[in-house]
Amino acid sequence: MKTFVWIGIAGALAAVAFAAQGATKQGKQGASSAVVKRGEYLVTVGGCNDCHTPWRIGPHGPEQDMSRMLSGHPEALQMPPAPAPQGPWVAAASGTFTAWAGPWGTSFSANLTPDADTGLGKWTVQNFVEALRTGKHQGRGRSILPPMPWQDFAKMTDADLKAVFAYLQTIPAIRNRVPDPIPPQGSQAQGERPSAPAAGTGSSGGGEPPQGGGEPPQGR
Repeated sequence: MKTFVWIGIAGALAAVAFAAQGATKQGKQGASSAVVKRGEYLVTVGGCNDCHTPWRIGPHGPEQDMSRMLSGHPEALQMPPAPAPQGPWVAAASGTFTAWAGPWGTSFSANLTPDADTGLGKWTVQNFVEALRTGKHQGRGRSILPPMPWQDFAKMTDADLKAVFAYLQTIPAIRNRVPDPIPPQGSQAQGERPSAPAAGTGSSGGGEPPQGGGEPPQGR
């Protein structure tokens, strides 16, 4: 009789432990899902698609091409030299809103998708947070160029920046190598990568490889 009692107690304890393990796992998944949803919200209201998703002319006028969501300036779209600013005009943009020219030269919106070779696939969350905190590529490379408003994003909390990165890691990876930024005419040879003391994540590529290896994405 005692044997059956102990078997019953052991079974009950195992069931409780299994249920607790399942609840813990479900809680972690729920938290992770909540973080990603928070990141999606921040990316949406922050207007990331406005510059990092190419625009096209649709049946009702300009619209974002969501089949290339957050993939940056299309590598197949080679831009001619930017027009010289005249009068009060100091900047120009491509029809895709992914190439921008001004006193800083020409910058191209970065690929924010998790593609390992051309996007953020090999970035760490630390790379991402430090880039937006410092305005430098991965926190230590070349300067992030206009029109990327990294100064505004630098005021976000660590939790929100990490949520943005978590969401960006869940979107479809798109292979799209964004061109290097082009320095202003007269500062360096045209097409040569500017040798700024350090760099960031928003619009223009290059910089040092991310921690963990791999090539960084191109773009602002």
